[in-house]
Amino acid sequence: MKLIFSNHAKNRMIEREIKIKEVQGAIDFSDYNVSTGNKIESHKKIKDKILKVVYIRKENYIKIITLMWK
Repeated sequence: MKLIFSNHAKNRMIEREIKIKEVQGAIDFSDYNVSTGNKIESHKKIKDKILKVVYIRKENYIKIITLMWK
């Protein structure tokens, strides 16, 4: 499914050195998810950190709202 990034998410990817491949992996192969209303938080352990991706799933795309290392 196509990923669309908010400007905020794009800036966080640059600041936090997060790759698109890591975002896609966190969504497709998450260790666990938390749903709050229409937002989904996917959590994926990558090396020694956990990537948290917050997004909204639409019919034809996924909109990434923000992301961070935990």
